[in-house]
Parts: sequence; C-alpha cells; structure tokens
Amino acid sequence: MTVKQLSLPQLADACRRSGVGQVGLWREPVQEHGVAETAKLVRDAGLTVTTLCRGGFLTATDPEERAAALADNRRAVEEAATLGTDTLVLVSGGLPPGSKDLRAARERIADALAELAPYAGAHGVRLAIEPLHPMYAADRCVVSTLAQALDLAERFPAHQVGVTVDTYHVWWDDQAPAQIARAGAAGRIHAFQLADWTTPLPEGVLNGRGQIGDGAIDLREWKGHVEAAGYTGPVEVEVFNEGLWARDGREVLAETADRYHSAFL
Repeated sequence: MTVKQLSLPQLADACRRSGVGQVGLWREPVQEHGVAETAKLVRDAGLTVTTLCRGGFLTATDPEERAAALADNRRAVEEAATLGTDTLVLVSGGLPPGSKDLRAARERIADALAELAPYAGAHGVRLAIEPLHPMYAADRCVVSTLAQALDLAERFPAHQVGVTVDTYHVWWDDQAPAQIARAGAAGRIHAFQLADWTTPLPEGVLNGRGQIGDGAIDLREWKGHVEAAGYTGPVEVEVFNEGLWARDGREVLAETADRYHSAFL
C-alpha cells in the first residue's frame, strides 16, 4: 500500500530492481489481477508474500451481513494460502449502525473467530488481529489496544490467532511494550508494521501516515520491543499517504528501502 500506484507487475519489477525480496499484499489489487496469477507473478519474481491484508469486519448484528462477512473471510484465508503467506491481517470492524456497545461488538468478533480460526489453521494460515488507533473505533475497528487484541487472540491456539503490531496505531499506548512482551512470550506476534505519525493530520485521517523518520515515533525503540519479545519475522512498511501515492512508485519504493536501511541497519 505504500506504493499502491504501482500495478502488481510493476511492483514485482520494482522490488526486483530495488533488491526487495518480500512484499505485503492487499486483497483488492490481488483480486483485480487474479489470485492464482498473482501467486505466479510473485513466485516468478522471487518474492515472498509476508502477509495478506485484510480480513475482518466481523461486528455486524444482521444475520445476512454476518454470514457474508464470514464467507468473505474464508475466501481471504484461501487467498492467503494460494499466495503462500501464512498470515492474514484482520481489521475487526467498527460499531454496527445504531449501536454504542463496544464490548458486545468485541464479543461478536470472538464468536466469528471461533468459526474462522480452525478454518484458517486447516489452511496453514494465522489470523493476526490488528488493533487500530482509538480514533477508528467507531467506524473501522473496535479493537484499539494490543491488550484488547490479545484478550481475543488468547481464546484460541497461537498458531491460529495472534496480533499485528503496527507502530502507527500503538505508539501512543504506554502499556503497549508490556503487551508486546506478553504477545511474544506466547508466540502471538504474527506481523510487525512500521509507519510514522506526522501532524497535522489530513482531512479524513486515514491517509495521513508518515514515511519512516518523518514523524514523532521512535521507530527504533518499537522495533527493539518486538525483537526483545522474540520476534524474528518480516518488518513491513505500510504508509498510507496521498503525497507518496502522487509520486513515481519506483522512486517511493527505493526511498522507503533507503529510509529503512538508514534507520535500522
């Protein structure tokens, strides 16, 4: 998504030219290109798919909407397996229309996971619950903290359900380092993502993430937290930013790689 202006063939070529060997994919461009076709594309380019984003949106109260969401998440699991990734990132969903009950919404997520987790496990795919910043609680994600995400995940085996640690969403939470340690001890850190926090936030907020090094987050510190918790998996850079999307995607990819190397290597 950091370079969503690139088509998947362009992305594969740019990764190859930039020496990037791993890529996190989103379902919409994958479906547009074709799931099997995308799997072949990344395989032929020598790329490993780190995660597929996103499943989730599991808080509906309407029976038909709930059934549709479960069916879509089963498809997402199947897509992840076809792409060769073992991790499907979940954005849980916001409050359904007319509801103000956060706890009930989270329990519906747990009910949905009870159906989806075994299905995912049977396909060799882990579900990674991603807490989003509290400003998204009403419309996108009632899971706002790693503690809340782990309270849900720990109802299921770690090889089926864990969490995503995204610096953009958790950096404000002084309890997050302890929750990262909790997740690591149980083998539940299934994905780690970097983005910086820049202000002022743009209208609409969603596409206001900052490039590595441009904002207020001590990204090195947060990378240290997940490493201290035993995480040795891929580090994804996921920056939703209109300014980056308006530029040449190959240039942005090269810049992102350079920023990462400068910050961490």
